[in-house]
Amino acid sequence: MTTTAPRLGTALARLLILAAALLGTLLAGAAPASAHAALTGSDPKDGAVVATAPKEVNLTFSEQVAMSADSIRVLDPAGRRADTGEIRDLCSGSIVRYGVELRAGLPDGTYTVAWQTVSADSHPIAGAFTFSIGAPSATSVALPDREPGGGLVGALYGIARYLSYAGFAVLVGGGAFVLICWPRGAGVRPVQRTVVRAWLTLTGATLVMLLLRNPYTGSGELSDAFDLAGLKSVLETKTGAALTSRLLLLGAAALFVAVLFGAYTRRTDPKEKKDLVFGLGIGGAVVATGIAGTWALAEHASTGIQPGIAMPVDILHLLAVAAWLGGLTVLLIALYRAPSVERTAVERFSKVAFTSVAVLAATGLYQSWRQVGSWSALTGTRYGQLLLVKIGLMGVLVGIAWISRRWTQRLADLPSGGLSPADLSPADLSSADLSSAEKETEGVEEGEASEVDETSESDAVPEADAVSLVSEAEGASGVSPDVDPERAAQLARQRAAVATARRKRERDADPERSGLRRSVLTEAAVAVVLLAVTTVLTTTEPGRTEEEAGRSTSASGPAAVPDRPVDVRLPFDTGGVDGKGVVRLSLDPGRTGANGLHIYVERPDGKPLDVPEVKVALTLEAKDVGPLPVAPDRIQAGHWSASGVQIPMPGEWRIQVTVRTSDIDQTTLDKNVKIG
Repeated sequence: MTTTAPRLGTALARLLILAAALLGTLLAGAAPASAHAALTGSDPKDGAVVATAPKEVNLTFSEQVAMSADSIRVLDPAGRRADTGEIRDLCSGSIVRYGVELRAGLPDGTYTVAWQTVSADSHPIAGAFTFSIGAPSATSVALPDREPGGGLVGALYGIARYLSYAGFAVLVGGGAFVLICWPRGAGVRPVQRTVVRAWLTLTGATLVMLLLRNPYTGSGELSDAFDLAGLKSVLETKTGAALTSRLLLLGAAALFVAVLFGAYTRRTDPKEKKDLVFGLGIGGAVVATGIAGTWALAEHASTGIQPGIAMPVDILHLLAVAAWLGGLTVLLIALYRAPSVERTAVERFSKVAFTSVAVLAATGLYQSWRQVGSWSALTGTRYGQLLLVKIGLMGVLVGIAWISRRWTQRLADLPSGGLSPADLSPADLSSADLSSAEKETEGVEEGEASEVDETSESDAVPEADAVSLVSEAEGASGVSPDVDPERAAQLARQRAAVATARRKRERDADPERSGLRRSVLTEAAVAVVLLAVTTVLTTTEPGRTEEEAGRSTSASGPAAVPDRPVDVRLPFDTGGVDGKGVVRLSLDPGRTGANGLHIYVERPDGKPLDVPEVKVALTLEAKDVGPLPVAPDRIQAGHWSASGVQIPMPGEWRIQVTVRTSDIDQTTLDKNVKIG
């Protein structure tokens, strides 16, 4: 039994408008995309005031990032570069840290650190902060307000990303639908056009992403899309390699599509067709897996915890999405545009969709745990909230799919009916009597006959073909072939009106088929919104990373300096001979627990000053702790040291340094520092 293809009606228009509205609301309310990696610490910290100029500025990230020569820039109060431009890789184990050396002899004032890089999952991140040497000052540097990956380039890149996902789903899912569920669909023109357009969409979107990659991660200027030097640098990155590999695989996919819709449709020998299906299935699966792998290798799955498991899981997830939503799209096109769809094809797709949903549930559960990690992140982060929206849409989609499955079962329980008019051969049509057709046409209601002008191109009988069929029919029924051409055209239009009216009556009298079409249409509309949510999720910082970055920031405090010596520079004057100089104190690593203390006493010209005694005391006044005395040992002229200096708790500590330059000349200096 076959289902007939109705024209697109007002229900389709309403659902498409609803899907577009939901998609627009979702994208309009989306915040600027944040990336997988996050800045978790800096040295100096944002807003810190240091006594002496540090030798370098360090940035710590939650995950691996790709650094270029200008990824970290330090600007003095006048806006001039204060760094050497040499990025240092300070990564150690799980700690991702990069630094840039500062020029010597930097004057006091407020300095701006501007940084921009690309996280390992391909998303650009950027930011800026300030610190001061000696004391804060006015600065002419304006902090950048442009969001990384934003503006027109970001919008175009996001659209291309969405289209690439949609094209992949329809290309892979459509090919699988034809091979597994509906082999006869390989010769149906609307199905061919749908799959070919999906290939063109995916190829075009990939090319656009490759061209926009340089401005997307850099300047944000659209004109830089055609910068050959920038394109060359993109090709050397992981994302550039993934996009290039995708284009090469799409070349193989084009060969698959050409064979499926060309050589396969022309085969008549069942054994040859079976062998070709086997080859197409194996080759298509390899190509589809490779294309899905280009996402897994360049985005979220390739970073974070368990990447060795996450990448194959991500590939399975993408293939399951394509088999379900792509197959659903082609089924919808077939139901509305193809002359007929066999009942067995719908039943087979129902089984494929059920298997895909099971795979999606398993892989999605793992991905959710990996990217969220906790219940608080599920409800308290943007990623978790979007994930809840996606889960809700999946629930709605599964519910609609269950309704479609019920309609399929009810359709399967019906006794086999006759063929649709489109299944009739010219010989069948020629057996009809023209005079009876003309009489039948006269009884067609005006509303039914008017559908001749509105029917889809697959439903309508081309006038030239209709005239040919009428001529054959006249010959078969004994009518003179020398019939007036105008009369023949009139009879052809009448026959088309009869066929259209008959199809309309069949549709209206078949609630099972109508119900299946409506449920599949609704399913496809919800899938459009679901795909949009998934696209936004791929550009959103996962909840696990966001929470870890927040904990790191709150634990260290706004002005703490983790993993870095606390440097203090204190000028002194005891009033005696050689009583002027500078004390430089370094507390390493400058956090709670055991620390190493180094004290350097220097003359005003920077040369070491040998003094009889140096004493240190630490006091945490907020907790009434101290003073804790420290007696450093003299190492050499002007250098004193102590090991195992205990800092019992974090907070703002007052460091007191007593310097004695003679038997009677001494002075006590103090400085407040925050220790994390």
